[in-house]
Amino acid sequence: MKIILTSDVEKLGKAGDTMEVKDGFARNFLIPKKFAISATSKNLEQLAHQRKLIQARENVRKQNAQALKSQIEQLSVTIACKVGESDRLFGSVTTMDIAQALKKEKLTIDKRAIKLAEPLKALGVYTIPIHLEHDLEANLKIWLVKE
Repeated sequence: MKIILTSDVEKLGKAGDTMEVKDGFARNFLIPKKFAISATSKNLEQLAHQRKLIQARENVRKQNAQALKSQIEQLSVTIACKVGESDRLFGSVTTMDIAQALKKEKLTIDKRAIKLAEPLKALGVYTIPIHLEHDLEANLKIWLVKE
């Protein structure tokens, strides 16, 4: 029996895959549990339409991420910090501080997207990677200066 998977099934396939399975497996397990639907011409047309819509949304999302990347890479953020002797910071600059500095520049970035190996504890210029998409990262230049 030819079916279209509606959700990911372990050891069988991913959602949207069209495949041939045994009749009993499809009728007794996949279709009643709503893991699959039968591959009729109407369902295949709907699948093709859904894929087009998903692809269009994906293209728009990628374009927005590219625009955000170019906007971030043109930015240079300055954060004023209190310092002690030998230019060591009181405390440290964390991802939350960087996200707040970006918010002042009218960019809303989630602090979990900012990838810091460890908090910044000294004055200087740093290049911080920001994860935008699963395959797209932007580099932000941060200046830590005396308050």
